[in-house]
This record gives sequence, structure tokens and C-alpha cells, in this order.
Amino acid sequence: MSKIQKELKTKEEAKENVQRDMRKATRLSKQAILFTHQRRLNDAGKLLREADKLLGELREVAELHPDLVYTGIVAGANQEYSEAQILLSLVKENRFIAPEKLKVPVVDYVLGLADVIGELRRQALDSLRAGDLKRAEHHLEVMEQIYVELLSMNEAYMLVHGLRRKCDVARRIIEATRGDITLEARRDSLEQSIGKLEKILGRKRKVGKSEKV
Repeated sequence: MSKIQKELKTKEEAKENVQRDMRKATRLSKQAILFTHQRRLNDAGKLLREADKLLGELREVAELHPDLVYTGIVAGANQEYSEAQILLSLVKENRFIAPEKLKVPVVDYVLGLADVIGELRRQALDSLRAGDLKRAEHHLEVMEQIYVELLSMNEAYMLVHGLRRKCDVARRIIEATRGDITLEARRDSLEQSIGKLEKILGRKRKVGKSEKV
């Protein structure tokens, strides 16, 4: 019994360490997402390297206590980390980063990828506020690309718990973003038309004044 008690105590300590490190990894990933939106890309990368180190230590713990790895807090940390890394890669290099490079479970990567759609909406809105309609349209295209790819994974709908709900949310986010961009595109087109009309009227006024002279 003394041996069992010692083993249980070791396992409890390992569990506490895992929970502490995963909370920190989640916090670092969330902050990295914020820095990415603020265009502080180097700072975001630094935070994610720190989160990656914590997740790497988790893999070492998994060899001794595999039952501690597959918990909700660990899955949440992996998903947040995946979301942050994918977003940073898209903003910085305009490419997707593979799950094997992140060394996270495929399920957590897929759920993190679904959440990226919401972050890309923020990127699109920031682009609209900056007057960059083309950039906003690009973010919308990537959002739609992710959504279509997720929908094509028929098996994932049954195997990845929570994916269907995330896809339903993503669809509404995409529709809202498309509406915002459409309104801005129409406003931009109207402004251009008004500008052209003002130039034409201005030329006509000059011609009329010249004829009177």
C-alpha cells in the first residue's frame, strides 16, 4: 500500500504540473493571436515557441503517464496553439502550417483550424477599416477555403466532437463577413462613380465658361 500511495502521489503531482503548464500554454497562444492582429508578428512567434516548449514537455510526461494527456485542458491547449500557429502562418507567410509540424493531434488541429475562421473575420474587418478592400476579400477567400475543406471531411463530422457546431458558427461568420465586404465594395464603387461624375461636370463647366468668354 505504501508503494501504491507513493505512485498515486507522483501521478497527482504530474497531473497538477500538466494542468499548470497547459493553462500557461493556452494563455500564451491567446496572447499570440492578439499580437498577430496587432501585427506584432515577431512577438507572437516568440510566445508560440514558449508554448511549443510546454507542449513538448507534455509529450515527455505522456510516456510516463499516458492517462494524463487526453484531458480537456490538454485538448484545449492544443487547439488554441494550433489556431494561433495557423493564423500567424497565414498572416505572415500566406500559407497553412501542417499538423505534423506542430506535433499536435489531428483532432485538435482540425478544431483549431475551424476557429481560425473567426480570427480571419477580424483580419478582414481591420483591412476594411484601413481601406484595403482587396486584402479583406483575400481573407474572406481563405475563410471560405477552410470552411469548404472542413465540410468535405465527412468522416471528421462523426469522429471530431464539436466540429459540426464550429462549422455552423463558421458559416454565419462567413456570411456576415461577406455582407460587410459587399457593402464596402458598393460604397467604394459609388464613390468612384461620383468622383468620375464630378470630373465630367467640372470639365463641362470649364468648357461652358470658355464658350461664354
